[in-house]
Order: sequence, then C-alpha cells, then structure tokens
Amino acid sequence: MKIIIAVDPGASGGISWNDITGTRITSIPMPATEGDIVAFFTMLAPSHPTLVIEQVGGFAGKGQPGSAMFNFGMGFGFIKGVAQALKVQVILVRPQQWQKDLSLGNKKSYEKKWKNHLKERAQQLFPHSNVTLKTADSLLILHWAIKFGKIL
Repeated sequence: MKIIIAVDPGASGGISWNDITGTRITSIPMPATEGDIVAFFTMLAPSHPTLVIEQVGGFAGKGQPGSAMFNFGMGFGFIKGVAQALKVQVILVRPQQWQKDLSLGNKKSYEKKWKNHLKERAQQLFPHSNVTLKTADSLLILHWAIKFGKIL
C-alpha cells in the first residue's frame, strides 16, 4: 500500500498518515514551526508518499482579523511548497467533498457541536488512535483518501 499523508492545515490542524502495510495509522497535531514541518516531510519523502491536503478558501471567522486568514494561507502554501520541493505528489480536496463522501452532514446542522461530531466519527473509524480535536479532521481526510481518493 502507498503511504498517504493527510493534512488539515492551520495551527489548530493536524497530520495523519498510514504505514506501508496500511495497518498502522499515526496522527500528530500540526508541527509548531516551519522547520518542524520540513523535518516531518523530509523524513517521509523517501517512501514516495502522496499528500492529501484540505483545500480551504480564505475567510476570517467572527472576531478574527484579516491577518489570521493571511497566516492560514501562508501555512497552507508552505506545506504545499515543501511537499512539491521534495517531489511528493499533492492532491487537494475541499472540505465539502470529503465531508459529503463520508456522509458527515454539515456544519450548519451541528452548529457549535460540529468539531466534536467530527472527532466522534474519527474515534469510531480509528478506535486505536488517540483522536483529538486537532487530529480528527486529518484522520477523516486520510480515511477519505484511502476510500475515495483514487490514489495510485
């Protein structure tokens, strides 16, 4: 099986990946520094993984300055650039797509309980993983990539 790295970008996001056998899933919160991100991808690059990264549009949430959107976009671009520099295949998936394909409902119907709903679903799919609010989305994106991603 091919190693797939799934990324929920942003400071409160996470990274999840499978091993070459597809039996071991690992997830971590987003590394704190750009150097840590480079080290992570450099470690996995020799195994020729595929990176599936959530492609999100820019918007500033309630009470967030425009600089938050800018910083988020910078982080997304940095991860994508590092992966491409290391010749890692990159696939972008919109949150609406992976959430629809996994029949997760939508944020509007869950309101403030949305993130906990996603965490609960990730816990059901990955009962042996330590699922947190930071890693839940990346685990679900990984599950989507394995099931629907058509990764060669």
